[in-house]
Amino acid sequence: MIERLVDKIRTLNAPIVVGLDPTLNFVPKFLLDKAINEKGETLEAAADAIFAFNKEIVDAVYDLVPAVKPQIAMYEQFGIPGLMAFKKTVDYCHEKGLIVIGDAKRGDIGSTSAAYAIAHIGKVKVGESEFSPFDEDFVTVNPYLGSDGVVPFIDECKKNDKGLFILVKTSNPSSGEFQDQKIGEKALYELVGKKVDEWGLDLVKGDYSEVGAVVGATYPEMGKVLRDIMPKAYILVPGYGAQGGTAAELKPFFNKDGLGAIVNSSRGIIAAYKQEKYAEFGEEGFAEAARAAVIDMKNDIASIF
Repeated sequence: MIERLVDKIRTLNAPIVVGLDPTLNFVPKFLLDKAINEKGETLEAAADAIFAFNKEIVDAVYDLVPAVKPQIAMYEQFGIPGLMAFKKTVDYCHEKGLIVIGDAKRGDIGSTSAAYAIAHIGKVKVGESEFSPFDEDFVTVNPYLGSDGVVPFIDECKKNDKGLFILVKTSNPSSGEFQDQKIGEKALYELVGKKVDEWGLDLVKGDYSEVGAVVGATYPEMGKVLRDIMPKAYILVPGYGAQGGTAAELKPFFNKDGLGAIVNSSRGIIAAYKQEKYAEFGEEGFAEAARAAVIDMKNDIASIF
């Protein structure tokens, strides 16, 4: 799967992933009103509005970017209808040729970890039939429980040509409470990065491993250190734009050839129509505003090379 992602990034010259993290505050009123008129003030209406929102965003940007990253929590908050909207979103993105990074941040042990891995990137048998429940291409994983929590995901990657992005240094301000603490002479995030490199050694496909890492754009100096520690890991970089990360800070995450990292933007793209810069598009033009934001992001990142 990592080879397919790299090929799409290279072809489109766009190391960009669009975060499909909708809240009802982002969904234009006319879409929500339409759903409520059909199904009342229900969870089903919310889920329908979210999928309709996602669909228009995807239609507007699928030819510009290689991948999308739906954050499952934004769907889970609407219960079972929300999870159904998540699955419909994954399937629709695949129909449009996009790679899907499921942002689930799962982390557990034993059979529970195996069940999470099967749900997101594996297959489950029912009698003689086999199903891919959510069927993302990559999934994010929390490594706090150690190898017991990660190896079941690696096993599914091997069986199903899928990939992982493991949390190493996250973009949130309080991440340093644990991740920056020293163990001997090394910070914890450095030790996790070294482990990510080890986990990925027998999953290298071409220049990169199926086992990648999440490193926040808000910590470019740490990104530079981790780029060296994990030479085969593709780095998923959240925190650009709305969280304060700038294009100038992204360079350490990439290799000299412009590969090695893919940068996420969520509300900066899907809620672009709410920004003054894209106000001319209006609420009705929310998808066109998203497209304009992707083009601006692409040009912004290109300027650092």
